[in-house]
Amino acid sequence: MRNFAPMKQPAIQKPEGLSEVLLHACCAPCSSAIVEWMLANGVRPVIYYFNPNIYPSEEYEIRKNESKRHAESLGLRWIDGDYNHEEWRECVYGLEGEPERGRRCEQCFKLRMIAAARKAQELNIPYFTTTLASSRWKNLDQINQAGLIAEQAVEGVKFWAQNWRKGGLYERRNQLLKEYRFYNQQYCGCEFSMRDKSTESTEK
Repeated sequence: MRNFAPMKQPAIQKPEGLSEVLLHACCAPCSSAIVEWMLANGVRPVIYYFNPNIYPSEEYEIRKNESKRHAESLGLRWIDGDYNHEEWRECVYGLEGEPERGRRCEQCFKLRMIAAARKAQELNIPYFTTTLASSRWKNLDQINQAGLIAEQAVEGVKFWAQNWRKGGLYERRNQLLKEYRFYNQQYCGCEFSMRDKSTESTEK
């Protein structure tokens, strides 16, 4: 009797029947390969740029404009979320001393995912997902947990939990970064990640 090996699941698994998704975008470089994959696989993303964690405001504007440039080059709808860094600081109050991937990041992800879920609900888009899950510097479990919390908090939308580093997308991201000549930031976004990046560079 012949034994058959189990079929390997694809690296990227699209929810059945999905044709439109709200994509929370942290930046243009992280969005690029994900958006390319979506368009090639019958999914049209609406790009939602909501990142009140980014500091300073000049850095925020650079990243925002790059994200908008990328979306417009592909004819995609791009939405600018409100930038309120003080509100974000209140959200992470008491967690300023936490390291990267610590409890401060959990709070930050939760704030942004709930905002994304609400925007998806407002636009009547059934699924939302995030480019945060493409970064090897982020804790994927924290991101997925934040997405599921947002799904439970906002009625009528579902979180598409996906490791966007897989399927060659991380390598493709680096190619597209050069092709588009994107601004490539050197830290996650907030003033505390600037501190940790500085320490990391000193230690190497």
